[in-house]
Amino acid sequence: MQVDYPIISADSHITEAPGTYIDHIDPKWRDKAPKLIDGGEELGDVFVVEGSKVPIPMGLVAAAGKDPSELRTFGARFDDLHRGGWDPTARLAEQDTDGVAAEIIYPTVGMVLCNIDDFDLKKASFDAYNRWIAEYCSHAPDRLLGCGQTAMRSPEEGIADLKSVKALGLRGVMMPGNPAIEDYDSPVYDAFWEAAIELELPLSFHILTTRNDKTRGPKISSFLSIVRGCQDIMAMLVFGGVFERHPDLKVVCVEADAGWVPHFMYRMDHAFNRHRYWLKPGAELTRLPSEYFADHIYVTFQDDWTAFRFADAMNWKRLMWANDFPHSDSTWPWSQELLDKHTAGMTDEQTKAILSDNVTGLYGIDRSTLPTTA
Repeated sequence: MQVDYPIISADSHITEAPGTYIDHIDPKWRDKAPKLIDGGEELGDVFVVEGSKVPIPMGLVAAAGKDPSELRTFGARFDDLHRGGWDPTARLAEQDTDGVAAEIIYPTVGMVLCNIDDFDLKKASFDAYNRWIAEYCSHAPDRLLGCGQTAMRSPEEGIADLKSVKALGLRGVMMPGNPAIEDYDSPVYDAFWEAAIELELPLSFHILTTRNDKTRGPKISSFLSIVRGCQDIMAMLVFGGVFERHPDLKVVCVEADAGWVPHFMYRMDHAFNRHRYWLKPGAELTRLPSEYFADHIYVTFQDDWTAFRFADAMNWKRLMWANDFPHSDSTWPWSQELLDKHTAGMTDEQTKAILSDNVTGLYGIDRSTLPTTA
């Protein structure tokens, strides 16, 4: 694509360096810190996380650009992965290869950490990660836009985490799918939502950060259910009255695709209009559920062509394209070719919004400092 504005990925990832946690964690937690080990020829290098049933293999976390026939879960070596995962200088070159001017950057190992039961270890690990990612992004703060993490042991501590993340210069916060106290629609989190609004920190709910029940069928069937955790949280925030109580709150539904949004909004409205008297919402709503979704929820996606085709059936000013680099689902290094095809039926205004305007507006990005593809 040849455009005169910067194309920005609203969801990319880091590959945590071997010392991300061990070198930055509170010393009293060092023995339990997530660490990279040699798992032998069969497993390759793996991250070991206490409280996780299986180690985290490196095969898919940095498989961007590989042929589908080459994708393997285990057996990869850290030194063979995309260097930009932990080297910010190399990362800029990888952005240039894909025609991307900047990225909102999320963790990788940190996604798995969201699902461990030990909230104290989670807190210590996330604090370590936040310090590491802030240092990483400081090498090119206009192009490397990191999201911090919070363990959400309590609403009060979550507010303190927001302030810490803001002080580190990070641009948003990735939330764990399951907080320690009640759930996110509880009024006990009202002060937390207000703090996020005041600090202008977008809050993100990413796939694979919520514990899900086992799906039926062959292993590939589970891929279809990955988005369900995010969908459930979005419905909870709408029906639980979170957006009703906090009209300035903005959240991001990350990497769960977007083509499903029009039907999801219809389904919420149908439930509300037809069944709300016996399927009671958790709060009094003064608007249709779809209106809350359209106004408050940003949605990121990669090569979901249905998101582009049905953009007019949702609020396209809340759609944000992403390349998911360097994960196995990434469109790198073919993003420009795919975007040229997928945006062919859209207006220039819509294309610019989805590839640039929406993400720069949400995160307060200064586009004048970024390169363009023109």
